[in-house]
Amino acid sequence: SLTVNAAGQTRKEKVILPSSLQGTKPNSIPNKKREDPVAGKIKTTSLATRRQDLNGFHLIPPRVTFGVLKEGCTYATTVIMRNVGVNFSRFRVKQPPPCTGLRVMYTPGPVAAGLEVELEIEIFATIIEGKDTGGLQEVSHDIEILTETDTLLLPVKANILC
Repeated sequence: SLTVNAAGQTRKEKVILPSSLQGTKPNSIPNKKREDPVAGKIKTTSLATRRQDLNGFHLIPPRVTFGVLKEGCTYATTVIMRNVGVNFSRFRVKQPPPCTGLRVMYTPGPVAAGLEVELEIEIFATIIEGKDTGGLQEVSHDIEILTETDTLLLPVKANILC
């Protein structure tokens, strides 16, 4: 129970449940539920309890931090998107604006259940003119990944050395 502790006494502080038990994914915005006339209902007991966890993708790692970058150079890293659902799913990436210097390269198409696809996050370190930042300029942007079930946000941060 959330109201009493293991000794049976009432709790003084509120219990914070992890996001996995709350049924939400961090850094995601759920899409409006729409009925899929082709997909059938899952009637397996082990799968019927947590329906929201049977759809969508997980990002590994959930955020990207490039650190301190030299101006004029290009850097890249890889993020893995794993389909944790029981059906194949599709996604698309909304490319960041060119002023951020970010670009996402990936192979579009459906991803089967249990498989993963690689997203290559590339940044060209440029300084926005007219800003005096004292040697470092921070670049921070959330890359939007639109899936069938929700919109995932991948935070990307970097510091560019002037």
